Amino acid sequence: MPEKKKDKSEQALRILSLLGREYPEAGCHLEFENPFQLLISTLLAAQCTDDRVNAVMTPLYKRYKTPSDFLKLTPAELEIELRSINFYRNKTKSVLSCCKTLIEKFDGEVPRTMNALTLLAGVGRKTANVVLGNCFGEPAIMTDTHLIRVSTRLGLTSSEKPEKIEADLKEIIPEEKQVQYSHLIGQHGRTICKPRKPLCMECLINHLCPSRGKFE
Repeated sequence: MPEKKKDKSEQALRILSLLGREYPEAGCHLEFENPFQLLISTLLAAQCTDDRVNAVMTPLYKRYKTPSDFLKLTPAELEIELRSINFYRNKTKSVLSCCKTLIEKFDGEVPRTMNALTLLAGVGRKTANVVLGNCFGEPAIMTDTHLIRVSTRLGLTSSEKPEKIEADLKEIIPEEKQVQYSHLIGQHGRTICKPRKPLCMECLINHLCPSRGKFE
């Protein structure tokens, strides 16, 4: 590993160690009982809060448990169920198309590879990584807004493009720690390293952060 990447890798591991003690319960904020539920909820969470998606989908999953169950709904019926979620009309189309493909190509089961997952409507690398990391134990960098913001501020990546950020982080974070990194950094972004006014003085990793004090 080149010296610069080695330094970043060591920095990332120190950050993980500290945040792991600070947020021992960090994990996925979307409520789910199986890969199908997480797939649909992650698709719906784009440009919407996890809390809103949970409020809508947790009771809905008690009535509609499988892709076939969702396909029994007309688009108009599903729109009514999803109407409090941002961009619910377009997301309704994606959910129904996704369910249709799951049945036609994957026997109603959520596939376990990036290539297969990204064949589904509304599913990009971010959504696929959430499912792969949380449900199937695969190495995964989950590039939500919190991870992108905090990783950039920490100097672990200089890109603004999610796929390049994912690639940069995969180069410096061991595979077995990538899901943990995603959860811990996401929790730190929600709690301390906020978008407009990060709480730098309260941050336990500010000594490892090149952006420390820039927002005061």
